[in-house]
Parts: sequence; structure tokens; C-alpha cells
Amino acid sequence: MDNVDDDLKISRFWEKYITKSMRYGISEKVVRWYVRHAELYIKSHSSRLKDHTAMTVDKYLQEKGRKIHLKDYQYIQMVDALKILFVEVISIEWALSYPWEGMKERAQTLELTHPSIAKQPLNNQFSVDKESTASISISEELKISFADVFDSMVCEIRIRNYSIRTEQSYLGWIVRFILFHNRQHPKDLGKSEIAAYLTHLAVNRLVSASTQRQALNALMFLYKKVYKQEMDDIGSFSIAKNPVRLPVVLSRKEVEDLINGFDDSVYKLMVSLLYGCGMRLMECIRLRVFDIDFDYNQIMIRNAKGGKDRVSPLPVKLTDKIKTQLEYVRATHALDLEDGFGEVYMPHALGRKYPNAAKEIGWQYVFPASKVSVDPRSNKVRRHHIHENSLQKKVKSSAVSAGISKKVNCHSLRHSFATHLLESGSDIRTVQELLGHADVSTTMIYTHVLNKPGLLVNSPFDTLFN
Repeated sequence: MDNVDDDLKISRFWEKYITKSMRYGISEKVVRWYVRHAELYIKSHSSRLKDHTAMTVDKYLQEKGRKIHLKDYQYIQMVDALKILFVEVISIEWALSYPWEGMKERAQTLELTHPSIAKQPLNNQFSVDKESTASISISEELKISFADVFDSMVCEIRIRNYSIRTEQSYLGWIVRFILFHNRQHPKDLGKSEIAAYLTHLAVNRLVSASTQRQALNALMFLYKKVYKQEMDDIGSFSIAKNPVRLPVVLSRKEVEDLINGFDDSVYKLMVSLLYGCGMRLMECIRLRVFDIDFDYNQIMIRNAKGGKDRVSPLPVKLTDKIKTQLEYVRATHALDLEDGFGEVYMPHALGRKYPNAAKEIGWQYVFPASKVSVDPRSNKVRRHHIHENSLQKKVKSSAVSAGISKKVNCHSLRHSFATHLLESGSDIRTVQELLGHADVSTTMIYTHVLNKPGLLVNSPFDTLFN
């Protein structure tokens, strides 16, 4: 009789699980996979589900995240399955505040063209069999047809150690330039064709001045550095107008509301560092363990925009939270090493110069992804950093929830950092150094935000109706 009762309880348990799953919008065809994930979790633990804690789920997801065959969608499915199990079926209190969404977003694999993994060997990377180009894009087809141009371009770019995003941008402009001139070889074109294309961008495409300048830089690089031609005067062309826009700056109260809107401790720490250190998004994402200096209360921001390093103050209030995060990184890295992984992406040629450094704790990312993945370039299994898109989405979502009507993104926190420093009396040169600006004129934009060109200016309306 007991066995019958037990079978009945189990049957009702899974009926409840399936009902709750379908309320999440999961179809009947797919719900069986959620049941399977929940079953595997239950079978892997001998203790009662009501005795499980957030640490139990963390440990399980970390273990599963080291399975290299596990695809992103399967991992996300697994997290959702456990969320339904603990939030809807078991109804445990800790599960309501557990960062389920954060765990899913941190699993996002870096794409093939992501800056952390995008560079590939220089040896004739665009010289492939032209007969195999039937299903590829026009851009890729042009890169193959004009392989001599693009291979030379890449070589010159990498000699100068430009970022992968600059490389991708420059190559893109050369593709558009060739298409605009009906696929003529760039060697057969010159100054007048460059001027005609830049005019086309401004007049017909209505691009911004910065976009037109980017195209000009790419074309100047090709003709000056690759073809060694003098291009001091390319003639007249229509110049795109650049409207003067002030940066979006949040008040201190808005920054507090934005940060308090994060329920995931990892993302909350990241957004706190964006504001507390004035970092750019990718500077925060790419932080390594040895960049954090607790003795001097500072963070080393390496290879920032323009290939420069700089130092930013470490917010004292974040010290304990950062130490907790680094403990998590060390524990995760130790488990990765046990499973034969533990390697991380190394910048430039450091991986060849120091072959064992990629597995050292100091090189590990402060904000690692929640699962390992295969580097599409090298086919090595690595734990990359969190994808920047997940933090961007979190910031925008938190701004909406906080009722902030301004157009908020991650860079708004950098603007706010600079403005609030100037409001507090910091001199413009200090702020320039902390932001890593090459020219103080770039930093001066924040004095316009403050509306303090020298003296505090009040509206004349405030003197009326006294």
C-alpha cells in the first residue's frame, strides 16, 4: 500500500511540475526536457529538496557548466528547469531571490568575432578556394576576391597592435569603398574616388561626422600604410555635420536607484565598478584577478582605448564584495583545473611567450562566464568572461524599473563618475587622468554638463516673483 501511495505522490509531483512549466509558456513538446533536467538534478542528490540551498544549486550548475558538449540553450533550459522546481513546485524562500536570470545570461558564449577571441593567423587568411563562396556574404566574397588587399591591411593593422574592433571596422569600410566603385581594385582608384565616396556618405547616406571620419581614417590607412602613397590633400568633399550632444549624466540619487535595482550580486558589483571607477564597459568585463590591488586600493585598467594602461581608485565600500567574487573565481578555477580545463584567453603573443600563464589564477577573469565553451578560433576549451550584452541589458532594464526617463546605458555611469568628481571639487586634470583621455578638451565636455564655465550660473527666472 505504501508503494502505491508513494507512486501517487510522485505522479502528482510531476503533474504539478508540468502544469507550472506550461504556465511559463513552455510547449508540451519541450516540457519533457525540463522534466528530464529536474529529474537528473533530483537523482544527483540524496537529501530532501527542502533542505537544498542556493549553494547546492550553484555547485550543481558549476559542475554541469564544465561539460563542453553542453550547448548554451541546454544550459539555459537547465537553469529554468531548476527555477520552476524550487520557485513554483517546492516554493523555497531563497529561490525567490536567487539570480536565475543572471546565471542564464552569464552562460552566453562569445561569438566568433568577439574581441576576446576574434584574431586569427595572418597567413593568407582571406585566400581560400573561390569556388566555395556560393553561400557566403558579399562582404566575405569581396575579402576573398581582393585577398591581397585585405591580407595586407590586416598585417599592417596588427603590426601597430590596433584593437580587433578597429580592424573589423577598417575592413568593413574598405569593402563598402570597393562596392561603391563597382568592384574596382583600390590600386586603380585615388584621391578623387575617395572624395567622391566621402561625399556620398555625407549627402546620400546622411552619416554623422564621426562615421565619415572613421571611413576617412580607414581609407587613409589603406593608401598611406599599405600602398605607401601620399594623401595629404585628397581634395574637397562634403563634410557631415556633427551635432553637439552633451553626455547623459545621472544624479547621485538616480545612480543609487539604478544600482539598487539589481538583484544579481555579480551584475550589481559590475555596475558599481562602472560608476565607482569610471570604467568603460569592456574594461570592466575584461578585468583580470591581478588587476585588483587591495594594498593600494586601486584597479589597474590595462590595454584600454588607444592601447593605454591607467589606474583607477578602488571604491573602499566594494572591497569585501570584490574579495567575495575573487573567492568564487578561485574556487571555480580550482574545479576547472581538476577537470583538465582552467585555461583563459591570453592577449597578443603572451600565450606563446608564457605557455603556462593561461592557467594561472592571476590571469583569470574577475567576472567569468558560468560555463566553459570552445574557443571557435583555437578549439580550446576555456572559461571566457561574461558577455557584455548581458550587462547592457541589465542596466537598461534596471533604469526602466527605477523610473529613470533618461536614455541610460553603461557609458552613462562613466559620464556620471566624471561629472560627480568635478562637482565634488576634483580638478579637470585629475579627472582626465582617471578617464584616460589623451586630451583635456575631451574631458572639458563635463564642465558644460555642470553648467559651470567658471561661475555658477542661475536662471534669471529664479529672481522673479519674490
